Amino acid sequence: MGEYEDIFRASVADREGFWLEAAGALDWDKAPTKALDDSRPPFYRWFPDGELNVCHNALDRHCEAGRGGHAALVYDSPVTGVKTTYTFDGLRDEVAVFAGVLRDAGVSAGDRVVIYMPMVPEAAVAMLACARLGAVHSVVFGGFAAKELAVRIDDAAPEVVVSASCGIEGSRVVEYKPLLDQAVELAEHKPRRQVILQRPQAEAAMGERDVDWESACAAASPAECVTVASTDPLYVLYTSGTTGKPKGVVRDSGGYATALAWSMANVYDVGPGQTLFTASDVGWVVGHSYIVYAPLLAGATTVLYEGKPVGTPDAGQFWRVASEYGVRSMFTAPTAFRALKKEDPDGEFARRYDLSSLKYLFLAGERLDPETYRWASELLDIPVIDHWWQTETGWPIVANPAGIELLPVKPGSPTKPLPGWDVQVLDGDGKQVPPGTNGAIVAKLPMPPGALPTLWNDDERFVRSYMSAFDGYYLTGDGGYLDEDGYLYVMGRTDDVINVAGHRLSTGGMEEVLAGHPDVAECAVIGVADQLKGQVPRGFVVLKSGVDATVEGYEERLREELVQLVRDQVGAVASLKDVAVVAALPKTRSGKILRKSMRSIADGTDEPVPSTIDDPGVLEALRPALRQG
Repeated sequence: MGEYEDIFRASVADREGFWLEAAGALDWDKAPTKALDDSRPPFYRWFPDGELNVCHNALDRHCEAGRGGHAALVYDSPVTGVKTTYTFDGLRDEVAVFAGVLRDAGVSAGDRVVIYMPMVPEAAVAMLACARLGAVHSVVFGGFAAKELAVRIDDAAPEVVVSASCGIEGSRVVEYKPLLDQAVELAEHKPRRQVILQRPQAEAAMGERDVDWESACAAASPAECVTVASTDPLYVLYTSGTTGKPKGVVRDSGGYATALAWSMANVYDVGPGQTLFTASDVGWVVGHSYIVYAPLLAGATTVLYEGKPVGTPDAGQFWRVASEYGVRSMFTAPTAFRALKKEDPDGEFARRYDLSSLKYLFLAGERLDPETYRWASELLDIPVIDHWWQTETGWPIVANPAGIELLPVKPGSPTKPLPGWDVQVLDGDGKQVPPGTNGAIVAKLPMPPGALPTLWNDDERFVRSYMSAFDGYYLTGDGGYLDEDGYLYVMGRTDDVINVAGHRLSTGGMEEVLAGHPDVAECAVIGVADQLKGQVPRGFVVLKSGVDATVEGYEERLREELVQLVRDQVGAVASLKDVAVVAALPKTRSGKILRKSMRSIADGTDEPVPSTIDDPGVLEALRPALRQG
């Protein structure tokens, strides 16, 4: 029996002992004596009698252990030409001062702070400062428009919003402050203060509730770490929901910190003094877990990169970063490598740099296609590790555990479940299916530390969304199968949330925007396969009767208006660029739009059409438009 099998079995046979031992890697103000509170399923709580501070574990304890002079965070921004390295001492001091700013603005333990920032080190500082105070941060991805930000402000009800004057997307400067002001105007909840980081690329006009970051820090005194319960929330991160209303995933403090510290050593094989480069965004769960918290908890160096894989200024930036900072493990989405492959198919840029420090490439966020896996493997000649997890889980569910042992790779599979995860595939009746048979991918409860304990202020929706389909199981929303060797194959989403370049977005939310146009009677948005981004949305609209679509240039103008509406209300991250005007949408006799059938035609799989279809002729008439994309 291999080492992985031994550890996995131990996590199942003695769950309490396994995770209490893992929790020993942290500093606790009150060490837990009990691993799991399972008295109120499905609301499980980890280390219920433990107390700690996550910021102390990420920064202060390394300083106290004599590692304060070691690099903690490297900021590398090819779009601005700025590079800065923060030691553990330096980062702790900046975080303590900004925690003082938040404290002076009235923030205390349990209060919420919304962070709407680009990829700058101050975003990580703000997150850690919240953790220092025991406050709950909610980071909103900078690509979201004002309406989406307003919804999150209303749900989180923050005391303070932390933002910046602008972000930079390639060569384009995006002003954040006007979007924030518009969001606050739209929102019913009004935050007490807005702390604004002024960037030289665009200076923001300041209002009555606005506080300048630099001036506030100059006037503040450092704040000490506040002890919180292990079960207290560290953050709320909103993920797309099928109803259009985002779900506030709650992350607890002690369970999350324990799981991340364990994963750094056992999955990513990165420890103190080594460097992890995660090319993502702090607005997504990957950025929370593996740009900010996990590397710092492990005493490692993390790289915060502001830029894109290509075009800033060339396709060699990932390789430059890996070489310049001695990166041991790199983590990004398959989309980034498809972009690199498209721009530099022969790997010329990679060969310009010394990549001898790079031991692993981890890819996640969407399905890793075999061709991208092959290209990356041959180019780098190191293990390329596909792994699978979700916003809700906080850390990987299935992976090839590099820090334990590397298992044989099967292209198309993220390998096997990690310790603590009992992954099964069920049919519609809740029965396990034979190996090789597709079904719903689920995780048997209780899930391990780090997974969501509930949704923010919505226990009922937590149960309805994740726990009600199969009694005793968490529903991942993904479908796939397990093979004879226990390798998992994830084939795609089973709901209407699509995966655009690693970003989960609700097609229902986009449909709501399209339906708001005065000329649109009904609409459908589906996710279709895309070579670069994994999936992209395509829209189909039926016009209201009386609208004259024969007017010269009308359809082109309508498409432009609809695309702009989605960009304004959902954000550019939606990537909706293709909207077709059609005569009708295919439906079941009960009126449900056959989105799955539309997707199968668009993707060329041509799955059988349900017998419940109302008029097969409508689907056939739509076929040319579906195939055209």
